[in-house]
Formats: sequence, structure tokens, C-alpha cells
Amino acid sequence: MSNSVNYPELKLTQIAWVVPDIEKSKSLFRSLLGITNFSPTDVTRLQEYRGTYYDELADAENLVTMTYSGGNFIEIIQPLSGKSIFADCIRDNPSGIVHHIAYSTPLKNLETVINKFENEGYKIISSFDTPIAKIVFFDTREQFGVFTEIMGIAEDGEKVVQQMKSNCHKTELEKTRI
Repeated sequence: MSNSVNYPELKLTQIAWVVPDIEKSKSLFRSLLGITNFSPTDVTRLQEYRGTYYDELADAENLVTMTYSGGNFIEIIQPLSGKSIFADCIRDNPSGIVHHIAYSTPLKNLETVINKFENEGYKIISSFDTPIAKIVFFDTREQFGVFTEIMGIAEDGEKVVQQMKSNCHKTELEKTRI
């Protein structure tokens, strides 16, 4: 991809793994890397967020957990049912794999970023809207080995992101006091 003077800034925000067993993966992050501050594991239903998969409405369900560590979010996803890029990934990589790298930008810049990617020949594979961000996935596996996620963060979303970071930092500080 070429650089453009008027191109909105994208911030590296997240690294995500797709795994067959989210609890085993959380345990491995704890034991090997000392990362203990994962959010509670939640079920996400893509249809609740107007999720798409290859331009079709998606009905997939996934288990998801996150944490903030080292300046970035870590996301772990376990596909449960339905068609999705996550289910495809675990089918093709049954032991799990780094699935995507996510970049964020303010929501007002998202269409510019989408147009830039599409003009460079990348197609949106999946998308969904959450209360805090509009999210799109581009298939950049051939170039980068992983999908690229772009998150257009809403104003309220930025507050939530800062709260998540703050909660994770509190957990890290509490560990140092023990």
C-alpha cells in the first residue's frame, strides 16, 4: 500500500488469535507471559451487530476475551457456530493461529481508510457495528500473513477504550503489590 499525505493516521491497536479452546489459551497467556487481566469471556453474536461475512448477513457466534498489555489489546476468539472468518480460520488451522492485526482511527476517518484499502485492491471480508466502533476486516493474508482489521472508534468508544486500559493497568499494579 502506498502512503498518502492526506491519509488518516492508523494506530496499531490489537493482535488477535483464533483458538479452539479460549480457556486453555487464557491459561497459556497467564503461565507463559504472566498476562492475568483478561476480561470475562463473552459470547458475541454477529447478527446483533449487523455482522457480515462476504457481503451476507452473518449468524456466527464466538467466545471472546480481551486484555490490554504492552500498549496494545490482545484478543482471543473461539468460534462456536455459524459462518465467519474466525470459523474458516480454525477449520484451516485447528490448533489456532494469529488471525488479525487491528488498527484504529476515529470513526469520522473510517470511510477514507476503507476507500484507500479498496482502491489498493483489498476487499472487505467481514464487518460489524458495535456501540463503540464500526469494524471491517480486509483480506491481507497474502501480503501480511493475517487479516487486517480497521476499527472506526466512535467518541463514546474512545471513553470505553480508555476505561479498559485503565482497568488493565489497575490489575497490573495490584499484582506488583502482592
